[in-house]
Amino acid sequence: MTDTAVRPAGTTEAPLVLTTDAPRTLGFFDQFTLWGNFGISLFGPVTGALVAAYTGSLWQGLLAVVVGCGIGALVLGGAAVFGSQTGAPAMASLRGLFGRRGSIAPTVLNIAQNIGWATMEIIVISQAAVAVTSERWRWLFVVLAGIIATAMAVRPLGSVRILRKFMVWLVLLASVYLFVQVLSKPVHALPQDSVFGFWPAVDLAAAGVVSFAPLAADYTRHSRTNKAAFSGSALGYGLAAIGYYALGVVAVATLGTNSDDVITALVTLPAGAIALLVLLVDEVDEAYANVYSTTMAAHNLIGHIDRRWISIAIGALATGIALFIDLGNYTQFLYLIGSVFIPLFAVAIADFFVVSKMKWDVSGAAKFRWQPTAAWLIGFVAYQLVNPGTVSGWSPFWTKIQQAIFNDQPVPGWLGATYTSIIVSMVAAVLLGRIGRRQAA
Repeated sequence: MTDTAVRPAGTTEAPLVLTTDAPRTLGFFDQFTLWGNFGISLFGPVTGALVAAYTGSLWQGLLAVVVGCGIGALVLGGAAVFGSQTGAPAMASLRGLFGRRGSIAPTVLNIAQNIGWATMEIIVISQAAVAVTSERWRWLFVVLAGIIATAMAVRPLGSVRILRKFMVWLVLLASVYLFVQVLSKPVHALPQDSVFGFWPAVDLAAAGVVSFAPLAADYTRHSRTNKAAFSGSALGYGLAAIGYYALGVVAVATLGTNSDDVITALVTLPAGAIALLVLLVDEVDEAYANVYSTTMAAHNLIGHIDRRWISIAIGALATGIALFIDLGNYTQFLYLIGSVFIPLFAVAIADFFVVSKMKWDVSGAAKFRWQPTAAWLIGFVAYQLVNPGTVSGWSPFWTKIQQAIFNDQPVPGWLGATYTSIIVSMVAAVLLGRIGRRQAA
């Protein structure tokens, strides 16, 4: 970073304030296992079950998972390089894109979505634990998950080492067992009552992966090289997400379950409770990632405050919320995240690699740039016009515009919101970026 303080010699833990240099201790395998653990999530089968419902086909569902997760992994890998190149956490690195003041908007959005994700992770941990034990202990599992996730966020690099040395192998064994059990069952026809099509399913799969792009640089700022940051994050998370989304798709076809009951269906498999217990413990790293990244996002606004106190406050907030709410409309939550962050990071990747040639000013003096801001807005609009979603008070407005554009005809089946938004955003970023460079010359 441009305005940094000297890091104490020999330290191997993340800096406590924004202006301290980040130690570069993580190689490819560290990051591959870290992101692999992030990608192995109880949300994976839930999302996969939704993809299966959207396609109404086992093979289309699996293809949608591969395409969606593949697109998302490339965006995630591109965002990861921001941290390894600049040394700044994710939201602070966006100062190079939007300027210091301009980065406040995505920072606030990221804080909101990360608190939401941390809360949802704690909820899904408690629900899975209840499926193995009893409903009366839900509050205890919520509190325990919140405490462990917060403790991991206080010592993030130490947590990475634990995940690399121990959890990855236990999780791999549990994952193989669940796949063998699910694949051993006969395949049944999928329900056709909630079919939306192949590309909406791709959007859903991609949104789940891209939801981690705003977190990537928080960890890859500790990467030794850009190559390790890109490949470790894209391959680690992408392969794990494909595997676990596919588990959900296959579970719908062989166990006759749905997105609401898929976790319970997996628990009822022979020794399924033991495998789910391993994954349940591993799931805490997802909540930890969101607590820590909320802290890093907050550091873009209040970088002088010790991150440990921020993490404790955020962990307590997410735990408190998780005690009183349920999962709610998970599908639309994913779509809304995707519609904001897919075009944002598409713009960021195009600007960083093509327009700015990997030279961003991430200091507190970084000036506002209107060109990428306009490109982000264009990409966001493109996503909404293809896939308005079903959010009350929001989607009807975009649906009316969509109907006017397509003359009240359905959106073409080949038109997906994810890749459309990425292409439109990147083209807009490059064209507007060149205009900006001419003006500056």
